[in-house]
Amino acid sequence: MFKDSNIIAGLEIGTSKICVVVGEQRADGSLNIIGVGQSLSRGVRKGEIINPKDVEEDVRDAVAEAEQMADVEIRKIYLGVTGSHIRGFNQRGFHRVVSDDHEIAQEDVELVLNNARAINLPRENSLILNIRRHFLVDGEGGVTDPVGMHGARLEVDMHFIHGNTNRLQNGIRLVQATSLEVAATVFNGLAASLALLTHDQKELGALVLDLGGGTTEYVVYADGVVQHAGVLAVGGDHLTNDLAYGLRISLPRAEKLKREHGCAMIHESARDQIVSVTDERGMEIKQVKAGHVQTIMSLRLEEMFKIIAEELEAEGLRDWPRAGVVLCGGCAHIPGIAALAEKVFQMNATIGHANAVSGLARNLDEPEFATALGLVKYGSLRERQPVARLGWLASLQNFLGLLMARLK
Repeated sequence: MFKDSNIIAGLEIGTSKICVVVGEQRADGSLNIIGVGQSLSRGVRKGEIINPKDVEEDVRDAVAEAEQMADVEIRKIYLGVTGSHIRGFNQRGFHRVVSDDHEIAQEDVELVLNNARAINLPRENSLILNIRRHFLVDGEGGVTDPVGMHGARLEVDMHFIHGNTNRLQNGIRLVQATSLEVAATVFNGLAASLALLTHDQKELGALVLDLGGGTTEYVVYADGVVQHAGVLAVGGDHLTNDLAYGLRISLPRAEKLKREHGCAMIHESARDQIVSVTDERGMEIKQVKAGHVQTIMSLRLEEMFKIIAEELEAEGLRDWPRAGVVLCGGCAHIPGIAALAEKVFQMNATIGHANAVSGLARNLDEPEFATALGLVKYGSLRERQPVARLGWLASLQNFLGLLMARLK
């Protein structure tokens, strides 16, 4: 049995599944995954809870399974959040250095950070977290630590993620009803990027797309920090709905067709290929063309990618992800999904793999587990001892902004 103080758990309440991952924080600062629990999600739509009773039961089942595998009692969790109400935006704070020699002190840093945090959110919204991007001294950017530098004007760029207070509280209260403490809420897209991106990818720039059942979260990294984040309330369930409507079949038959014959690209060889639609007993009830299945799925996925690409264009970030697109979530299993992403975004696209964790991570190194793994990694970064003493200073620099994140 591990000590409670060493245990970090992450909970993803997804549209398709509930997932709990448990990690052990080692003395050297490393993270070891020791347990996982899953259950089907019955009361979530587009990433948001619509039937709390069912979701609470599913969460209890997933927690119990994770506790049994890890041989621990989970007392608190890092809760992943998503939904169309979540927004991200950048803001710059300003501060004039008033000392006679214009040497920047820690007090000046705190003042400029406080100025940047003076944001006006919609009345019904709450801050999820804020991420420090970089400082500017007399207009020169890219400064990570301005203390000791000389300048008359200190600025800081920060990224803020916020969402509807009541909708965020639905998840928090549900978790609390299971006698668990919510250590922090974390945007799912940010968690996924923590699990997948390397230091080099964050520095060079990468776009992470988490393609879930009801939502698609996206995060743009560049220069080592988050530049933009958002949620598109469209996911794999919409592909199933499109197939059911377009082919005039039931949702269960459409889901089976998507999993067995779906593809993100249209292949000439499949245009006239006949596919049988069967009932629960395996009896054929209809024949459809594989080309029609691929066309319906490709059009919907391409539309999703184009919406995100247009937003990046509007934010001036279209060319920033020089390391390309990293895909995760259940829909990352769709054949041809990386090729379609390359076509739309005009850059390299790959399926993401978890990094910098050990233990059961090998069994969990599938795109649909990226968010839950990232939640544990976020908790590890937040809770571990100062790593400079442990020789981890270089790694810490990747996550300085995240370590400053806090709940409002």
